[in-house]
Amino acid sequence: MSELLAHSTALAGRGLRLSRRNVDAVITAMLLPVILMLLFVYFFGGAIDTGTRYVTYVVPGVLILCAGFGSSTTAVSVSDDMKGGIIDRFRSLDIGGAPVLAGHVAASIVRNLISTTLVLGVAFLIGFRPDTSPGAALAAAGVLIAFITAVSWLSAVAGLLARTPEAAGGFTFFVMFLPYPSSAFVPIDTMPSWLHGFAEHQPVTPVIESLRGLLLGQSVGSAPWIALGWCAGLLVVSLALSGVLFRRRTA
Repeated sequence: MSELLAHSTALAGRGLRLSRRNVDAVITAMLLPVILMLLFVYFFGGAIDTGTRYVTYVVPGVLILCAGFGSSTTAVSVSDDMKGGIIDRFRSLDIGGAPVLAGHVAASIVRNLISTTLVLGVAFLIGFRPDTSPGAALAAAGVLIAFITAVSWLSAVAGLLARTPEAAGGFTFFVMFLPYPSSAFVPIDTMPSWLHGFAEHQPVTPVIESLRGLLLGQSVGSAPWIALGWCAGLLVVSLALSGVLFRRRTA
């Protein structure tokens, strides 16, 4: 176990160093959520009635977008490793697939936390004011980190499935799409009735509702538990699939 942790930590450092060499992709993943937040707040926010200041309403959804953009880098990095010869070198050093993938996921979590901090900083500058307690803020952070971890492992699976880094980058579209048919940017009851079922029961909606309630001092009901259930389910499935796919790709 200690050897697995040591290998994962070392490979997480490698993942962060690789990010520093791919500065344009990292900057895009960090700045694009901020740009989208400014776009929604200043271009569309005046026309959308959410019962509160729009910047206050939209920030939780933008935090979920951060996770999607950040995790796409993980898919590309995993695909790069599988396409190159670095995996054979790792195996010759008796480093298994679990530390390799865990290193990419750990680096993704660090990148996402930096991006989240950037979004929150800009949100404060344009008027976002949370109304929360220390306990609720910690709970919100826990839900967000759980989601980031689950999506990062899911993107590692995408990287193993993709045959090229370019195809792996397409994972961004899927993760970017999910927040739109949810409560991220507009209340669900303003959407067409045929869309309500999907919007209410897809994975990111309870995560967004949990973050919004915990950060704004609103009632959250069972949303955090549903959100954590989705995250746990995605994580378990992703871990199982990543193990199977890695063995098949390196057989």
